[in-house]
Amino acid sequence: MNPKVPVITIDGASGTGKGVVTHIIAKKLGWNLLDSGVLYRVLALTAQRHGVFIEDEAGLVLLAEQLDVQFITTETGEPPLILLENQEVTDTIRTEKIGNAASKAGALPAVRTALLSRQRAFRTPPGLVTDGRDMGTVIFPDAIVKIFLTASPEERASRRYNQLNAKGIHVNLSALVDELRERDKRDQERSVAPLKPAVDAILIDTDPLTIKQVVARIMIEIEKKGITIE
Repeated sequence: MNPKVPVITIDGASGTGKGVVTHIIAKKLGWNLLDSGVLYRVLALTAQRHGVFIEDEAGLVLLAEQLDVQFITTETGEPPLILLENQEVTDTIRTEKIGNAASKAGALPAVRTALLSRQRAFRTPPGLVTDGRDMGTVIFPDAIVKIFLTASPEERASRRYNQLNAKGIHVNLSALVDELRERDKRDQERSVAPLKPAVDAILIDTDPLTIKQVVARIMIEIEKKGITIE
């Protein structure tokens, strides 16, 4: 990890919009992007495909250490394609089933340790914008700007519901709310790197805001640090 390379962390629970916001901010700055949640989702899918139970901490660690994942940047400016063992899994890892499994894997201390160095390796010039749950508290505690996005479970479930419906995937809205609350509880109460804002993080409630408004709010904080758009 190169401490001279600046980092901006954007943390928050699932459905707060941090993934889209992180991508836009990274593109605006011309910086590298790390979606840490993708690593846990890819690990969960790998476990599923290799017959490793999500509660098998030792088995997951072995998979994490040998994780064959690639991020392929697209010319259109869309989020990168994700390849697992040379097979595209960009949409596959976004299912609720994989998301819940990823949350369970992320609660295991040894798994988080196994993925720590892989995440920090993304810190390369000219800078890094990260998306996760413990980016500002554990992975990059020296980040120059730390953002923590919040939103109610109902609002987050509604966003997810609309996203899935747009893809032709029909889900139960009430069930989505319950799943998000369960995931929040698990993420907040885990013994290692629980979901919480860093003491110096800037909290932004995204319930009443559009993505454009959230990005504008974050860019104000970035510009305060003397960082300009390329």
